[in-house]
Amino acid sequence: MSDTSPTLVLTGGQVITVDAGFSVAEGVAVRGREIVAVGTDAEMRALAGPTTRIVELAGRTVLPGINDSHLHGAAYGLSRPPFALDVGHPAVGSIADIAGVVGAAARAAAPGDWIVGLGWDPGYLAECLAEPGRLPHRADLDAVAPGHPVCLTDFSQHMVWANSEALRRCGIDADTVAPDGGVVDRDPDGRPTGILREAAGVLLQAALPSPTVAQRRQAIRNVVAELHSRGITSYTEPGLGPGGAETLFGGLSTDNWTAYADLAAVGSLHARVSVLLLPAPMGGSADDVRKGLAELHRPESADPRRLNAIGVKIFADGVPPNRTAWMNEPYAGGGHGSLCVHGHTPDLQVDELFGMIRIAHEAGYQLGVHVTGDRAIDLVVDAFTAAQEAVPRADARHYVIHGDFIGADSLARLAAHGYGVNMNPAIKWTISDLMAEVVGTERSAYQWPARSAFDAGVAVCASSDAPITEPDWRQGVAGMLLRESKASGRVSGPEQRVELAEALRAYTINPARQDFAEEWKGSVEVGKVADLCVLDRPLLGLDPHEITGVGVDMTVFDGGVVFER
Repeated sequence: MSDTSPTLVLTGGQVITVDAGFSVAEGVAVRGREIVAVGTDAEMRALAGPTTRIVELAGRTVLPGINDSHLHGAAYGLSRPPFALDVGHPAVGSIADIAGVVGAAARAAAPGDWIVGLGWDPGYLAECLAEPGRLPHRADLDAVAPGHPVCLTDFSQHMVWANSEALRRCGIDADTVAPDGGVVDRDPDGRPTGILREAAGVLLQAALPSPTVAQRRQAIRNVVAELHSRGITSYTEPGLGPGGAETLFGGLSTDNWTAYADLAAVGSLHARVSVLLLPAPMGGSADDVRKGLAELHRPESADPRRLNAIGVKIFADGVPPNRTAWMNEPYAGGGHGSLCVHGHTPDLQVDELFGMIRIAHEAGYQLGVHVTGDRAIDLVVDAFTAAQEAVPRADARHYVIHGDFIGADSLARLAAHGYGVNMNPAIKWTISDLMAEVVGTERSAYQWPARSAFDAGVAVCASSDAPITEPDWRQGVAGMLLRESKASGRVSGPEQRVELAEALRAYTINPARQDFAEEWKGSVEVGKVADLCVLDRPLLGLDPHEITGVGVDMTVFDGGVVFER
């Protein structure tokens, strides 16, 4: 007779199932790849057989495997050493610190090699804080790396800082015209300052040396191993395709989609990765979407529970810190931002955006649209509903990515259609103090209105947007509960706080729904895949300020232990 006892039992703890009733059990039993029982400690022990591994939880918490529903995995791997310098806070606190890091790298590099880094944030640079409006300048880097081209992408990946040698090599000068949706900052004499915003960044990033296919595969493996140590078993790779060819190291390129497929084909992809295809770049057009989808198609996966192309990503506008999100009311200091799509007038850009969304909708894809300003968000929701009215589809599950300043009307319309919003509480924590200077205190407090979204009936997802922030769901949960800032600890918009159950749903069952996978993952229930996260202490009743210090003791993926501390 075959042994039908569980292969793994976790018992004597706090099993937060995240089921419909948010019930809490004492133990969970796994056989092979599936959860076969959830219940009391006595029930779990009674199921164990002679070959069952029993893990004594001693009061510790078990959660469903965490699903980071917007995480640029390949780009995250390629943005870290040995591929790029870390020039982010708290590694550096000033422009002078960054110049020191760049200078050291230049001295160690071969003559003329590129110096590449990622992560700087003007909200934490001493010189920018001391002189409001000051941004880094090409001259800050020229002094330490005059013979090396330098490309430093900011933490948001919507702004690039370059030195004079990099600008020279790429032909960026006083006569350069930025691509649609891009801005080249200039000195009073018309010369570029070295700051390139939004689509203008590709003028520089396209010249960077490209990693090999083997390096791309290794970067993904490294990221998956790190995610396991954080309890993460699923993530959405939000944008891979021809539209990402000119991003930093091709982090959003078709080459990385190929690297994922290669790993999955040989059984070496040990995570559940949902992919949004990226047919068009920032500043792209409806024609770009059409051509890009024809090039990409939707390849069959050997195991769609490991790798699955479920949707299409489109860029609608920029980001608020760069004042490129399209807002109804002006920024502090003026300007409303704009759409970041093809077109020389706002009306033409609106037409292009509607066309881009309509094409992907008609092709049968779920749409995830990067959009942050309230004016742009309303347009995207209009475009979702217009596409649905023209070509009715059941359960398309389109969603707004980021949705920083989404209003009540758009939230109600998303809920009515079963559409979603994917928010970034760790970015809120990171930039909260900076945003008061950009949009004023009232709008800054409202930014990422999770409470309003839940109350409207939207299935809110939360995510890290790594490498924008680290893929740390604990910081995200704490951010949703506390709404505090990283720099000062000040509370920003306490009325938008949510409860622990809602925050955990935003990292588990709601992302499973976004993946069209809530029937087989996202909660600890019998018949679902055995993806589990074991914490080092009880989570229920814990002070929210202590959540960021919670450790991950074990991660189970597809029934096997992939991380154990």
